[in-house]
Amino acid sequence: MSVPSFQLGSRKLVAALLTAGVLGGVGASALQHVQWSAHAEGTPAVMAQAAPAAAPMVSLPNFSTITQQAGPAVVNISVRGTRKVSDDEDDGDDADAAPSANRGQQIDPNDPMLQFFRQFGFGVPQQGMPRGFGRQVPQEVPMAGEGSGFIISPDGTILTNAHVVKGAKTVTVKLTDRREFKAKVLGSDPKTDIAVIKIDAKDLPVAKIGDSKAIQQGEWVLAIGSPFGFENSVTAGVVSAKGRALPDDSSVPFIQTDVAINPGNSGGPLINARGEVVGINSQIYSKSGGYQGLSFAIPIDLAVNIKDQIVSHGKVDHARLGVVIQEVNQAFADSFKLPKPEGALVASVEKGGPADKAGLQPGDVITGYNGQAIVSSNDLPAAIATARPGTKAELQVWRGGKATSLQATLGGNVSKGEQVAGNEKVGKGKLGLALRELTPQEKQASGSQQGLIVEQAAGPAALAGVQPGDVVLSVNGAAVNGIEDLRKQVAQSDKSVALLIERNGQKIFVPVQLG
Repeated sequence: MSVPSFQLGSRKLVAALLTAGVLGGVGASALQHVQWSAHAEGTPAVMAQAAPAAAPMVSLPNFSTITQQAGPAVVNISVRGTRKVSDDEDDGDDADAAPSANRGQQIDPNDPMLQFFRQFGFGVPQQGMPRGFGRQVPQEVPMAGEGSGFIISPDGTILTNAHVVKGAKTVTVKLTDRREFKAKVLGSDPKTDIAVIKIDAKDLPVAKIGDSKAIQQGEWVLAIGSPFGFENSVTAGVVSAKGRALPDDSSVPFIQTDVAINPGNSGGPLINARGEVVGINSQIYSKSGGYQGLSFAIPIDLAVNIKDQIVSHGKVDHARLGVVIQEVNQAFADSFKLPKPEGALVASVEKGGPADKAGLQPGDVITGYNGQAIVSSNDLPAAIATARPGTKAELQVWRGGKATSLQATLGGNVSKGEQVAGNEKVGKGKLGLALRELTPQEKQASGSQQGLIVEQAAGPAALAGVQPGDVVLSVNGAAVNGIEDLRKQVAQSDKSVALLIERNGQKIFVPVQLG
């Protein structure tokens, strides 16, 4: 086969450069030797300039060897069952499409948040099901789906995603040697999307478990699974980021990669260059239902923790602190006089919960957990996710412009856990709010004896999202019992204030840039 002339020219250039490099190196060595000899004899000499060190060569992992070693432990999972649909749902004309977490809702195709993260490999309804007429209640229709998993013990214990086996009546596992087994679901945890299934077999190949904490950004990883039913497919890429928090998955610090993942890869292993499983492929970012460059895996350390609880107790008991937290941005950092915008801002505290007993208050900023820095608000639920109820936790807290420490004992499953959450004339003041004190009836209804209700909002407060009917509970963490309290706190602030707002029973801090 002929080679284009420009390629030949490039090769000649490379050869010439290599040759020049070799000759240059020899010449420099000879020059240094002559000059050193002259200097030794008492003759002045000019030292030769040292050549720059060559950049180290980086070789690719041997993906073939890794696949041969790890591949036999990867399995294909087929599920059959039923799912409920209503009149406004699609009964399944998209057998090849990746089901969305928002399936059945009216989705604006231009709103990336509504369809941001799609789970894949979950039960796809079979084609050809007739659409009901005049149904008033959800109906069950047959569904079938495929996913992946990997063997973690020779007797047939397998890890996969909870959404792969959700609603399954039968689960079939197919090995790489083409043998098939019926599997039993030992348990699943929707919160972390981990499930454990078991087949009746022995002497099976086992995946080597690695350490997800040890992986680095930019490190090579590969995935093995069954995208679109193509069994034992291998794709490779790099770790794009660690500790990613996704909507509705605040307790999972996902590993982000650019490994090509598609429907059917769910539950399959993410493997490092040493052939060790460091994650379980779980979600993708997609507007089309297919791979678009962003994939997310559950760290294997968290998955093993969940697996141990399922195998031992048949259920998972998540530790919780009992707070609603928010991200700390620059406006909040200015308001609370933080050195930099880091930490988890406490918006509300569950009454009688672990945080309440520890003395945490709305407006506190949690900056550390058991010596681990909390940089993003997502770091806190991720740290708590691997803890067990009853665990003692030391919390580093920023309160009133000073650092302090609190001791908390984590609780068990109860609530939603840690979620990532004279009137002033309108337009005349810095905030742009018309406020009044709560009536006795309003105080009784809200269960609070403090706060000011917003009658009108304009200017900076309206731009920040404050609405009529909101109740302002505090400013920069200081309780508001009257108009004067609010004016005093605003007067002491410079660039912005953090208003704790209660709306429809939910509390959230709102940063307002002062006008």
